[in-house]
Amino acid sequence: MKRSLLIIGLILLTFFVISFLTNMIGPLVPDIIKSFDLSLTLVALLPFAFFIAYGLMSIPSGMLIERYGEKKVMIAAFAFSFLGAFLFAFSPSYAMYVVSLFFIGAGMAMLQVAINPLLRVAGGESNFAFNSVMGQLFFGLASFLSPLMYTYLVLNIGKADGAKNAIISTLEGLVPPDLPWISLYWVFALVSLLMVVIIAVVRFPKVEREEDEKAGAIALHLELLKNPTVIKYFLAIFAYVGMEQGIANWISKFLETYHNVDPQTTGASTISWYWGLMTAGALLGLVMLKFMDSRRVLILFTAAAIACLGISLVASTDIVLISFPMIGFFASVMWSVIISLGLNSIEKHHGSVSGILVTGIAGGAIVPLIVGGLGDMMGLKIGMLFLFIPLGYILSIGFWAKPLITNQVIGKRER
Repeated sequence: MKRSLLIIGLILLTFFVISFLTNMIGPLVPDIIKSFDLSLTLVALLPFAFFIAYGLMSIPSGMLIERYGEKKVMIAAFAFSFLGAFLFAFSPSYAMYVVSLFFIGAGMAMLQVAINPLLRVAGGESNFAFNSVMGQLFFGLASFLSPLMYTYLVLNIGKADGAKNAIISTLEGLVPPDLPWISLYWVFALVSLLMVVIIAVVRFPKVEREEDEKAGAIALHLELLKNPTVIKYFLAIFAYVGMEQGIANWISKFLETYHNVDPQTTGASTISWYWGLMTAGALLGLVMLKFMDSRRVLILFTAAAIACLGISLVASTDIVLISFPMIGFFASVMWSVIISLGLNSIEKHHGSVSGILVTGIAGGAIVPLIVGGLGDMMGLKIGMLFLFIPLGYILSIGFWAKPLITNQVIGKRER
């Protein structure tokens, strides 16, 4: 079909909004603990609720798209997101926050499954790789900007010397005076509602999938789950997202606990740079993948991430403020390399395999919870040592992966 720049733009905007809504829990952790008087384990149940929704909704979302199409599923996804954000903003409590994040997570899972095949059709198959990278850049940009918006809001809402404008004044009338960070969820609700309206008025192309791109029946998924290769790459995605969120969710609290860093300013800024450098690292990774086997790139970047985590847990404040964001830089290639190795290691049923792999995003629910539980028992620094386990598993992939098709390297014939 003819390329649709409007649909491409809408998908890039969707990538931005997904990231904007997904990666805000980390900067909020210290405020959440203080506002609701929570232990580390209880606060870890919040990302658990969000990412377990990913695990539960990824495969069903593929089946819903097969039946109802991308447009209806995307509208439903942002409706879920609006409902979740509105419920918590209107009635802020810990229990409502858990429910809210489950609704938002379910919506984000539906979007993740819907937009990739749509992007392939709207942008053309030959441009799919380039447009996918553009999507990740928009994703990274939102992850960089959202903690900065949090800092702006909490430093100005309810503050006598803060900035005064229509947005701040409106939010001051909606949030409790002692909970200015709740204003973020009014913003999230508005953004989600706007996306419902935008998607509703845009005309979508019909997506024609290749046979192996279609989501199969439950029986096929159960059969694939008996394949050791599928299981190994499911665990790889589980480990990656668990590690990524395990770091992002605990950076700010770690800095506050061990380095007396203000979580609303320097803590939020450090998380912002974690996501920002992840985008920069992806650009370097793209260049390296043109000259090196993806398995070697994965080994090099993962080894560097392990080193940065070790430094972050023992170094002085000035160094830690650099080493934590650098973990994001070196984690940047892991997702794309793991996904490509996984799909290129299976001969057929790639749509169903992709759904199983994306279900591994549930690692973002389990690993931060384990870190929080260990942190309650032995201290957060000890709890974060657990993150070496998923990083070690990711490192191992570079040694045991045997893809049927390797990445195209300049100067080397494709096999």
